[in-house]
Amino acid sequence: MNNGEAMLLGWKVVPSVKSNAIILSNNKQTVGIGAGQMNRVGAAKIALERAIEINDHVALVSDGFFPMGDTVELAAQHGIKAIIQPGGSIKDQDQLIWANKHGIAMVVTGTRHFKH
Repeated sequence: MNNGEAMLLGWKVVPSVKSNAIILSNNKQTVGIGAGQMNRVGAAKIALERAIEINDHVALVSDGFFPMGDTVELAAQHGIKAIIQPGGSIKDQDQLIWANKHGIAMVVTGTRHFKH
């Protein structure tokens, strides 16, 4: 199984979900959705709590950038090994450092799906 495929699937799904949106996906399906929250860490908590599967083949997908390290930290605590997000925060470099610290591959797309 490939984390790249999981990220790609989630990236195709996340525009259909109300912002702030976090999708958890493997290479075949979404396995957790957190939608319509006031912040991304809240959406991530919901997606992670309700996920039907979490393992090192599941990617976390965000429709907006991460302004703080809390979502990356939460993903690491749950064993997530891949994150895709649009970037655009003045703290993007900090997020990449946090991800690397936890052994998480992070893709920054430069394309935003955030809906407000």
